[in-house]
Amino acid sequence: MDEPKNFPPEAGLTRRDFLRVGALGATAWLAGRFGAPLAFAAPPPAARPAGKARAVIQIWMWGGPCHLDTFDPKPEAGNDYAGPFTNPIATKADGMRINELLPLLAQQADKFSVIRGMTHGINGHETAAYIVQTGRPPGGRVVFPCIGAVVNRFFGYDAGYTGLIPPYIVLTQPQGRFSEAGFLGLRYKPFATGGNPADARFAVEGIVLPGLDDRRQRARRALLGAVNTLRDALPDDPRIAAADAARDQAYELILGDGGKVFDLAQEPEAVRERYGKNRFGQSCLAARRLVEQGVPYVTINYQGWDTHKQHFQAMRRMLPEMDRGFSALLEDLAQRGLLDSTVVWWSGEFGRTPKVQWEAPWNGGRNHYGKAFCAVLAGGGFRGGRVVGATDARGEEAVERPVYPCDVLGSIYAQLGIDPDGPLPNPQGLDVRVTPGPEEKVKSGGRLTELT
Repeated sequence: MDEPKNFPPEAGLTRRDFLRVGALGATAWLAGRFGAPLAFAAPPPAARPAGKARAVIQIWMWGGPCHLDTFDPKPEAGNDYAGPFTNPIATKADGMRINELLPLLAQQADKFSVIRGMTHGINGHETAAYIVQTGRPPGGRVVFPCIGAVVNRFFGYDAGYTGLIPPYIVLTQPQGRFSEAGFLGLRYKPFATGGNPADARFAVEGIVLPGLDDRRQRARRALLGAVNTLRDALPDDPRIAAADAARDQAYELILGDGGKVFDLAQEPEAVRERYGKNRFGQSCLAARRLVEQGVPYVTINYQGWDTHKQHFQAMRRMLPEMDRGFSALLEDLAQRGLLDSTVVWWSGEFGRTPKVQWEAPWNGGRNHYGKAFCAVLAGGGFRGGRVVGATDARGEEAVERPVYPCDVLGSIYAQLGIDPDGPLPNPQGLDVRVTPGPEEKVKSGGRLTELT
């Protein structure tokens, strides 16, 4: 066979070089897909932060839950604001009332605190999601990483994380509203499991493509090994060794014991029932199993809250589901001694319009609303049973102790031992802090010291 033709001299590489780099890139992609620590792409190891919290479970309410219909009820505002929810219930926390369809959470209210003064004023999904999860307003020249990617940077492979499961997991679908890793790069993106945790095949579908059983996976692995000649051609190349390690880790996750953390059938049936045999409930159970295994950041992407039409019909279906899964997660973490070291953060990108849109075609819907909404924090050193801030009588304005996204993120970072005012190391060499500094002129009401 003729020697491969060279590329133009200015390219500085032959076709053989190009193919070699391409194959290495493909293997690096496989490693990145499964979060493997590629030695040739990693920055120098750093000490893992030492804080009260060691992990975060983020319950991301994709679409934006209505504060009036969850943790900031306004029954006195009348039908045009409260709709049919006119009987909020008392909780285990003095003075805290929540929606009547959340009785199980009411019994766990000593474990969580409600922030009723959340605000940022943005009504678009993508831009609101960006500010809530990065703390920075959209539209700048730099795309900042979300909190999950930042925690991955400080707690993941760069800090000596050795777990087989990637350090940043999303259950189950990517959030799709922004680039999670921003300028940190692909290495810090989450691994989205796919699948449905309520499905008996989730342990497989959460890791590999549906339809590929173990036999076919092993056959594919054997074929890959047979045709891969790079190892023989470059026996001493450290990139090949790193890629081999990444591949082996990925296959251990697929075919070995590593993936068993996703096998919820290993849990007693009574525990699975307690969480609710649905996607959200079983995602909460999977999140507990992941932090038990040392995974530092897990996002539950809870879809279905963008209720422009027939909002109250949707709430009667979804609030009991949320109540069951969320309350079981808090109770289970506490019983297992994990709540003290695990932050649980419940939030959407914004709230929904306090005034109900009864007219057609909305027929009792609520629109996007960034001026006032709520969030919930529990565990990881945060105090429970508190209410921070307040909205006005109709839930339209944050009138007491406004809390901005950077305040929440900075408070979570502090509980993890990550200095919110410290530098954020990054491959781009950008001179940036973990949270916005005064020079960035980002609105802030101050960190949530009343909860710590």
